[in-house]
This record gives sequence, C-alpha cells and structure tokens, in this order.
Amino acid sequence: MKIRLPIIVLSILYVFGCVQKAAESQLLAAEESTSTEATTAPSIRSVPSYQRPTHREMVGNYILDTYGPYPIVGAAAAAGINQLNNAPPEWKQGAEGYGKRFGSDFAMAAVGTTTRYAFSEVLKEDTLYYRCECRGVFPRVSHAVISTLTARRGEDGHRVFSISALVAPYAGATTAIYGWYPNRYGAKDALRLGSYDFLIHMGTNISLEFLYSAPRALLSRMHMRNMYRAPDPGPNQ
Repeated sequence: MKIRLPIIVLSILYVFGCVQKAAESQLLAAEESTSTEATTAPSIRSVPSYQRPTHREMVGNYILDTYGPYPIVGAAAAAGINQLNNAPPEWKQGAEGYGKRFGSDFAMAAVGTTTRYAFSEVLKEDTLYYRCECRGVFPRVSHAVISTLTARRGEDGHRVFSISALVAPYAGATTAIYGWYPNRYGAKDALRLGSYDFLIHMGTNISLEFLYSAPRALLSRMHMRNMYRAPDPGPNQ
C-alpha cells in the first residue's frame, strides 16, 4: 500500500468536512434568524455526562470492530490495492493472490483490534471513539486525530495517553510479517505496515466524527456507544 493512499483518504474526508461545515453554518444562521429569545437569554449547551461502557457493550463493540461489515469492507479494499501494487509479489495475481491478500489484511486488522481491546481491558481504558462537542472542521479534525492516541479512563472519562492505541497497529503488522509474509520481510516492513495501519485508524476516526452527523447513518448503528459526544470540551473548544 503506498503512503499516498492514506493522504488521499484524509483529503477526501477533509473536503467532506468542509462541505458539512458550510451546511451547518447555513442551518445555524437560519436558527438564529427565527429565534426570538436569542438576544435576551444566554445560550446554554449541556454536555452529556460520561457513561463508561459495560463489559457487555465492550464485547459487542469488539465483535463489530473485528468481524463486522466495516473490517470486512476495509480488508477487501486494502487487498484490492495490494493486488494492484502486486504486494507482496510472491503471492502473485488472480483469485488466489487476492484471497491471500484479503486474508492477510483481515487477520492483521483482527490482531490489532484484539490487542487494542485486550490492553484496554488490562489498563482500564475506554478506547471507543466519542464525537467532539466542539464546532468547526479544524477543531473536530483535531479531536479525531488526538483520539487516535488517547483513551478515556476513570468514572469521569478524562482523556489519557493510550498505550493500547499505540501498540495495536504495530502488533497486527508484526504478527503478519513474522507469521505469514514471505521470509524476506522484516522489522522495517512491520514498522512500515504498522504506520500505515495507524494512519488508516486516524482516517477512520475522522470519518466517524463527521459521518455520525446523520442520525440514521449506517456507522452510527455499527458502534453501540459512539453516538455519544465527548464528555468534556478538552483542548478542542
């Protein structure tokens, strides 16, 4: 997979965010023009309190994140790109080559997701993604990027640096390199693939941040807890 692919994905998501921001601005202007109390009463926006997911909810999210439609589609797309790039060339082309690449990408993602959830359970972290309570494209993108390396901890859901999020993509890549990739691949390739997976995870967070704006969006039904917004304003307000 070429490094330009994650950049293209992030660029598309950025354009999508700009379009959505314009729509939100128009909606906000319409609400302000029709409101009769806007100039006499202060605007108060309540921030929902943090509710730590139950063990059952975490298991449900783990199953969806590992074996649901999103990882299947992601593995199929990654396998198609690797097929075009003939990477690795030892797997050749045709249906058999695509099958090997699909199985490899799906297994790599499954190992990474399992690692993230396992570490989060041990470290008492909540690694689910929560949408930002802030407004504006850049604050929301910043929130999504920061969330790639952070998690929620404690009853108040305060943000902490997440070892789970850092280790997970490289665990999947390392398992693939030393588990079923050709012998000529080594540590540098594991680092490269893990970095690609990290960027893809970042792009996924950005997509969750903006695509969840549609109340009936498919993604909002795929994650049980991700309909909730971040429990505190944090550095993104």
